[in-house]
Amino acid sequence: MLKKITRSKDRGYFDYGWLKTFHTFSFSSYYNTERMNFGKLRVLNDDTIAPATGFDLHPHDNMEIITIPFTGELRHGDSEGHTQVIKPGDVQVMSAGSGIRHSEFNNLETDSVNLFQIWIFPKERNINPRYDQKTFNSADRQNKFQLIASSDKNSGNLWINQDAWLWLANISRDMSQNYNLKQNGNGIFIINIEGKISVADEILDKRDSIELQDVSEIEIKALEDSEILLIEVPMK
Repeated sequence: MLKKITRSKDRGYFDYGWLKTFHTFSFSSYYNTERMNFGKLRVLNDDTIAPATGFDLHPHDNMEIITIPFTGELRHGDSEGHTQVIKPGDVQVMSAGSGIRHSEFNNLETDSVNLFQIWIFPKERNINPRYDQKTFNSADRQNKFQLIASSDKNSGNLWINQDAWLWLANISRDMSQNYNLKQNGNGIFIINIEGKISVADEILDKRDSIELQDVSEIEIKALEDSEILLIEVPMK
């Protein structure tokens, strides 16, 4: 087993006033040659956006962009004509494909919005841009894995253009969950959203993450009530 840990405090951090952001991987002004990507997982940003502020219209192409809000409301608009608001419980997917422009703004006047934005390199380049979102019931991930996005179009999750699987799980204190790799050669990335967990003989506190390779099954034990995001992603 190969493993690599990124502690919350060791992530890239910038405070722009309207935006406070932590970068697990190199992004924008944060450049670290040892933190470029994990296989096809390119970006995991932990963003807090101040009320009534946000990102103006900007371009993307050939990237699978997944957004998971934890607090507040995020208003999305794009050049394909979509205007949507996502809230906690929702997950948003945008296949940028051959090219798309989009904006993201805090939809609230008084409260911040906190979210993860994840970028995954696509399996097929220059597909038609596509937008989707879905509301997931948090009860369906209590002490089990809830699939939120994958390449499977028939499993009730959001579809992404890559052989990757994204899961959320809420694990009660002293409970454990096992995860079995879906595709040989893939790696496993876990970020502890809240709480404290034990995985691969390591302890992860809030916002700590671990990258695992050459492993087919792992056990995750909650040392406190915990919420995790697990991403299985191709390494090549």
